[in-house]
Amino acid sequence: MQMIDAEAVKRFMEFGALVDAIREMFRQDCVMPLRHHHTVEVPGEPDATALLMPAWTVGHYLGVKLVNVFPGNAERGLPAVSGVYVLFDGTTGQALAMIDGGELTVRRTAAVSALAADYLARKDAAHLLVVATGRMALNQIGAFRAVRPIGRVTVWGRNPDRAARVVEALDGGIEAGVATDLEAAVAEADIVSCATLATDPLIHGAWLRPGQHLDLIGGFTPKMREADDDCVRRATVFCDTRAGATVEAGDLVQPLASGVLKLEDIPADLYDLCRSKHPGRTTDDEITLFKAAGAALEDLAAALLAYERAGKE
Repeated sequence: MQMIDAEAVKRFMEFGALVDAIREMFRQDCVMPLRHHHTVEVPGEPDATALLMPAWTVGHYLGVKLVNVFPGNAERGLPAVSGVYVLFDGTTGQALAMIDGGELTVRRTAAVSALAADYLARKDAAHLLVVATGRMALNQIGAFRAVRPIGRVTVWGRNPDRAARVVEALDGGIEAGVATDLEAAVAEADIVSCATLATDPLIHGAWLRPGQHLDLIGGFTPKMREADDDCVRRATVFCDTRAGATVEAGDLVQPLASGVLKLEDIPADLYDLCRSKHPGRTTDDEITLFKAAGAALEDLAAALLAYERAGKE
C-alpha cells in the first residue's frame, strides 16, 4: 500500500491537473452516498465536526475519507482540518493507498471553486479577494490562478496580522495586499472567495456589483453562513451538488427554509455545468454565486490523481 504524505499531495495535485480531474469525475458515473456528518462537542470550544465520505466507480476504485474539522485549533496554531483518505481496489477491496486527508481536502476544495469559476466568473476576471487567512487561503489563490488571469490578490481576515502572513507567503509576479475594509474590498474585486467558519454572514448583497462572482467555501453545516439573503436575491445561484448543498450548507439551507430561495431558482450544479447541460455565466453583468458543500467524488478524483502520479514517480 502506498503512503502519500502532505508534501507528496502538494506535489502530485497541481491545480490545473486537479481541476481537470474533478471535472472529468463529475462527467462520469460515480456512486456517492450522502456523507456521514457528526457534531463533536469540545469542552470550552466551538463544536467540532467529524465527516465520513465514501465514493466509488463500479469495478474500478473505492475511496473513503475520514476528516475532522476542529475550529478551536486556530488558537493552538494547528490546522482546523485533518484526516486521512484510504483508496481501495474497486474489484478486490484491497487497500491501495493511504493519503493525507487534510492536504487532500484543502487542495480539492480550492480546485472545486476554481472549476466552478471556470464556468461562472468573467473570462477577464483579474482581481481576487480572499476572505480567509487559514490553510485554505494560499490554496484558493493558487487554484483561481489556474483558471483565470489573476494579477491582483487582496486578503481580508478578522486578524490583519494573519492576512499579512498570507500575503507575505505569496510568490512574486502578482500584486497583493491586505484589506482592512471588507465592504470596500468586495466592491473592487472581480471574484470574492470566502473560506471561513462564520455563522453570521460576512458578505452583504448590497456590496456586490454587476459582473462579480461570489464563491462560498465555508459554511458546511446548516447553521453556518458567509453571505446574506441579499446576495442570494441578487445572484444566480449555483452549487457543487444539489443533493448535498441544499441540505447541508447554511448559505442555501436557510434561504430555502425562509422562502428567499426556491430549489427551481438553482439552475445548475457542477454535474450540469461539467456535462454542458447549462452554459454557466450568460452575460458579463450577471452576478453569480457558487456554494460548495463538498462531495466525496471530488475527493476520489483527487486521490486517484495522487495515486496514479505516485505510481509513475
